[in-house]
Amino acid sequence: MTEAAVSKSKWRWLRILGSMIACTGILGGAAAAIYYINTTEPVATQVKSVRKSAALVETTTAERGDYSPQIEVLGTVQAASEVLLSPRVSGQVSSLSQKFVPGGTVNAGDVLVQIDPTDFKNTLSIRKSELEQVEASLQIEEGRQLLAQQELELLQDTIKDLNRSLVLREPQIASIRAEVNAAKAEVQRAQIDLERTEVKAPFDAQILNRSVNVGSQVSPGDELARLVGLDEYWVMASVPLRSLRWVEFPEIDGQGSEVILRDSDTWLPGTERTAVVSRLIGTLDDQTRLARVLITVADPLGRESDVPPLVLDTLIEAQIVGRPLEDVVRIEREYVRDKDTVWVMKDSKLEIRSVEIVFRDAQYAYISSGLENDDEVVTTNLATVASGIPLRKIESEPETADSSASSTEEETP
Repeated sequence: MTEAAVSKSKWRWLRILGSMIACTGILGGAAAAIYYINTTEPVATQVKSVRKSAALVETTTAERGDYSPQIEVLGTVQAASEVLLSPRVSGQVSSLSQKFVPGGTVNAGDVLVQIDPTDFKNTLSIRKSELEQVEASLQIEEGRQLLAQQELELLQDTIKDLNRSLVLREPQIASIRAEVNAAKAEVQRAQIDLERTEVKAPFDAQILNRSVNVGSQVSPGDELARLVGLDEYWVMASVPLRSLRWVEFPEIDGQGSEVILRDSDTWLPGTERTAVVSRLIGTLDDQTRLARVLITVADPLGRESDVPPLVLDTLIEAQIVGRPLEDVVRIEREYVRDKDTVWVMKDSKLEIRSVEIVFRDAQYAYISSGLENDDEVVTTNLATVASGIPLRKIESEPETADSSASSTEEETP
């Protein structure tokens, strides 16, 4: 190996050795810095803190009493009385009532459709003539019987009982009397058919649709119109099974629960109607698996009072006034905290109480135990919640209370 090559190799190893020494120095300096930081780091110590001032809260006073829960459900408006109007005789429609239009209201007994009565009047005349003929025949036969009785008195006991009946023409009179009865029945039938040419409203009703006009040829079974009764409508409501025991039914309680109806889609804001629970339907709804309750609404179209009309097949809100809950405290649902607890202000301190809730409706919770009369229920949401923290009741205006409550959470060592 030449002297130049040996010198070059020597310098290369010297550079490698210098790099290794430099890296070792850097790693040692980093380790020393980490050790120094760890040994000189400040240690956190626990310092007891004391609240500078009590939290400002709003409260409401608990009152025990009897309250009726409000069960809010949805229901569908249905007709209580509905009929498809059909004629009972055949013929041509000669006239229609002016009230007989879709949406029109009619009274029981109003003539809606007049079928041409000409043929029926002729039939009635014929039947009356036939009746007069057989009645005349009966009178003639009764005259003959009178003569036979006079002759029989002259013969006295010379004729047997069987022949006596024939002599008095009793079979002939019985036959003619049967013909008279049959003729009277035919007259009565013809009279009824004539009366049936006037198709009348069976009850106070509203016309939903009409399928006949003047000149139409109709016969029994044809649909003339669809009518619904005006005395009452039904609301078929779906009620959760857990709420069913609070609903009153006439067959059990003697009267049904009162119901408040609302229709926010079609009625003016604040408009309500009253109804009553009528009965419990014995099956569950196939889709929702809820119990079905029948609600009765009187005067559904508001003809006798200033209330909005109900529209069939619409979905309507129903608030059922439930069976009274005795000796309970009623508070708004939002004041019931996690795990069925209620915040109570007692001796200016916070108490977290577990309560037993009998029932919850859409707005209130009904509490049987855990709260007593005059307990002050805290309604303000607190950032720090623990039993025993100091509280102070807000006495100022509500708008200044919110800002004050947020400033009372500061703590000092």
